[in-house]
Amino acid sequence: MKTRIYLSSPHMGGTEKNYVDEAFETNWIAPLGPNVTAFETNLEAYLGEDKKVASLSSGTAALHLALLLLGIGDGDEVLCQSMTFSASANPIVYVGATPIFVDSEPETWNMSPEYLEEAIKDRIKKGTKPKAIIAVHLYGMPYQVDKINNIAKTYDIPVIEDSAEALGSRFDGQNCGTFGTLSILSFNGNKIITTSGGGALVCETDAQKQKVIFLATQARDNAPHYQHSSVGYNYRLSNICAGIGRGQMEVLDHHVELRQGMNSFYRGLFDQTNEITVFSEPNDRFISNHWLSCITVSKEADFTREDIRTQLLELNIESRPLWKPMHLQPIFKEAPYYGDKIAENLFDIGLCLPSGSNLSDDDKRRIEEGLAPFL
Repeated sequence: MKTRIYLSSPHMGGTEKNYVDEAFETNWIAPLGPNVTAFETNLEAYLGEDKKVASLSSGTAALHLALLLLGIGDGDEVLCQSMTFSASANPIVYVGATPIFVDSEPETWNMSPEYLEEAIKDRIKKGTKPKAIIAVHLYGMPYQVDKINNIAKTYDIPVIEDSAEALGSRFDGQNCGTFGTLSILSFNGNKIITTSGGGALVCETDAQKQKVIFLATQARDNAPHYQHSSVGYNYRLSNICAGIGRGQMEVLDHHVELRQGMNSFYRGLFDQTNEITVFSEPNDRFISNHWLSCITVSKEADFTREDIRTQLLELNIESRPLWKPMHLQPIFKEAPYYGDKIAENLFDIGLCLPSGSNLSDDDKRRIEEGLAPFL
């Protein structure tokens, strides 16, 4: 059996170990330290827009704390993109709020502005104005930032920007991760850069950042003994993991270029067929990091998404259906949903293909051979 080709595996740049070794040599084996501070500084410089970054144990933790910072709790409602990973929606339940799911639009596969506004009007009519909007940059593709954020401004609802998959993506030249009232990043092992596990909350002010750090370190009051006036969490990123992150920041732009190159590779493979479409930017306002390259298969084709997936699997090549929409998940079956089955249709016909920045020429040859029956 040939070695497995993964959908998106970690890709080290070479200098990560230097920062980790430094942490060991100086005995900074803790959820704070020089690597944590430097990693946050690197992220703030990269994102720009005078944002402040608090590094955390995961993107999910960042979403949880974002909701808490906005004062969201029992009885509140939060609008959330339906087509996303469950971590976008689960923190809404953590705080006792109710998720209100919104369908996608076909250009970016992200939250539909039309159905978002319909949902807001209907929830207000029913007596509960939503407290936040969680908008996701799916697979690295920016959502319709101007339209979504303008609707949010009209109804005075803060946006939590889920940029877990979109570090290095841009809309109108501005970095994703800087458009929300609060924004989150993920550094899980499969992301564009990794800290093995980790995430960050991007804030507008230093006061917000300090509040996040306070909550993420068990909300310990300023006292010589351990005293707590608030519920806290163990959500801070370790100095070891942050050392990996510092090294990864040095190769971030290169990783983005390589992922975008994989998207070009697939567009080249499928350019002679009308039965398969590669997911790409709708126009030049959008720049995706193409964290994952995805395709959709025409319903008129004599093969399906599953035919491609199982063919690749037989060759030990990983692929995966698109995210199953949250409103179709058993855990959220009772949650309100606004839309017209756009996300459901994409789930039925869509497939994520190997997209890693460390795929070799031999890997690409094997992928091409695996896809040959469908070209």
